Amino acid sequence: MIIKPIKTKKDYQNALERLEVIFDAKKGSHEGDELEILGILIEKYEDEHFPIGFPDPIEAIKFRMEQMGYSQTDLANVVGLKSRASEILNKKRKLTLEMIRQLHYSLKIPTEVLIQAYK
Repeated sequence: MIIKPIKTKKDYQNALERLEVIFDAKKGSHEGDELEILGILIEKYEDEHFPIGFPDPIEAIKFRMEQMGYSQTDLANVVGLKSRASEILNKKRKLTLEMIRQLHYSLKIPTEVLIQAYK
C-alpha cells in the first residue's frame, strides 16, 4: 500500500481500516514500518481534527489530591488557609497567580491547566 497524507474523513477511515489489518505486524518488517508511519499520520490528523482540551482546573486539583492522598488540610498548606482551600474546591474563589505557582510546584499540575477559566 502507498502511504499518503490523511487529508479527508475518507482518508482517515481508510487509514483506520488499514491500521486494523496490519495492527499485529512485526517491528522492522515492511508492514511494521507501514504501521509506524500510519500511526503517526493518524495521530496528526486526530490532533488537528479532534483536539482534546485541558481539564477543568479545580477538577485537576481534586484528581491530583486524590492521587497523592491529599486532604483539604494538605491543600490548605499549599494555598494558605483551610477556608481558602475549601473556597477553591467549591469554586467560590479564583486562583491567584501565587496559588497557581504553589499548586504547580507542590502538586505538579501544569500551569496551562491551572490558568484556565472555570465555571
